[in-house]
Amino acid sequence: MTVGAFQKRWGGILLALLAATVAGALRALLDPWLGDRPQYLIFLLAVLVAALLGGLLPGLIATVSSIAIENLATPRGMPGSIVDLLLFLAGAALVLLLATRAHAGQMVIASDAQQQAERQLRASLNQFRSILATVPDAMVVIDEHARILSFSAAAERLFGFTEAEMVGTNISRLMPTQDRGRHDDYVARYLATGDRRVIGRGRVVVIARRRDGSTFPMELSVGEALTDGVRVFTGFIRDLTEKQRAEARIEQLRADLVHAARLSAMGTMASTLAHELNQPITAVVNYVRGAGNLMRVAERSNLPIIQHALDEATAEAMRAGSIVRRLREFVARGDSEKSVEDLEALVEEASQLALIGARESGVETRFLIDRASAEVLVDKIQTQQVLINLMRNAVDAMAESAVRRLTVSSQPETGGYVRVTVTDTGPGIDPEIAENLFRAFNSSKKGGMGLGLSICRTIVEANGGKIWSEARPEGGTAFHFTLVRMETEQSE
Repeated sequence: MTVGAFQKRWGGILLALLAATVAGALRALLDPWLGDRPQYLIFLLAVLVAALLGGLLPGLIATVSSIAIENLATPRGMPGSIVDLLLFLAGAALVLLLATRAHAGQMVIASDAQQQAERQLRASLNQFRSILATVPDAMVVIDEHARILSFSAAAERLFGFTEAEMVGTNISRLMPTQDRGRHDDYVARYLATGDRRVIGRGRVVVIARRRDGSTFPMELSVGEALTDGVRVFTGFIRDLTEKQRAEARIEQLRADLVHAARLSAMGTMASTLAHELNQPITAVVNYVRGAGNLMRVAERSNLPIIQHALDEATAEAMRAGSIVRRLREFVARGDSEKSVEDLEALVEEASQLALIGARESGVETRFLIDRASAEVLVDKIQTQQVLINLMRNAVDAMAESAVRRLTVSSQPETGGYVRVTVTDTGPGIDPEIAENLFRAFNSSKKGGMGLGLSICRTIVEANGGKIWSEARPEGGTAFHFTLVRMETEQSE
């Protein structure tokens, strides 16, 4: 007999005794008013209640108890007592028959309801197991002592352990060695103080350990539940290995695209660069040739002239070398790396490549860099690529303008940024084109591929800023982009 059945049986017996006792007390209380009326009728109520609520056995016990109580209360030899007893027994039998049938019907209904509830519970459990078996996120349930209570199929695939191996063991088994002790300390501190670092805080990225000892990054979200005084923690785990690999591949493709854009820009400027390099090289040749001619005439008075010619040749050679060096740095492929740079120096170096041949075209340039916000945290080469692209676009836009003025300025921006602005005095940009100016394959130039400004946006956003353009009231276009100031990075 189960504990529940045992308790139910004794509960029915106590109910029968209580019903008979209450009926006896009621009978004694009403005795002056009942007179010669059948006394046993009151006890039929006790039998009815016991049989309805407890079934046949409590009904029989209530019947016997009622007879015993009535015999104790009725003087012996009193006329009619035997007849009353027989009437009571007949009535009790009828009541027991009807009440036990009603009780049996209730039990059948209750049993059907219980079976239905059990079927629904089994269906819910099967559905829950099916979800856990197919959901891509692994699920691990632990108690407040960090012992594993449940280990889903996805967790088995992810970590390489079976549920049978893991249930009952400490969750630290899934952690790298250096993190195992810290986890138990964290759980103990949380239970003592309620200080949450992971529980209920959304998804956090941590390192986990597989069965073979290898580690991998995972995204962890932990929830807490308290049921009947038992505290459990449920963790949902997502492997980030493929996500990080995909992000690395995307970053590599972006870097390749940015590098290709630099090469394309240099290809576009090839003729101008050739002209710019030809000037110092020609000057070097002329100076050296002149110095050689003077040296053939062995006169001491020619020495200062020869020295001056050689100095000029050296300066021109260094000028050509500087152009080649900057060109080589600009087109070189390298890893993206942020560093603290002086914005004024960035603009100056970028202009030396971007504005080659601009002076000969009558372009006036002005640099208005705010020294109070000149230190920025950027990728040097990529930021110069943005500056070169914007300055070259400005020069091209002013090709047909009467006034050709290019201005590069900077000013502090809210939120710890500095805004760089490149303005021109060209005809401006068609509003329809301006709406999609920074989208790929959308160009304001005839025959342009429409990638330059799209790549500029990619670079600026990768460096933590934003880029936009606006028409100037006096004519021309202003391109703005923001960079992170060094003071902001340090304060963080």
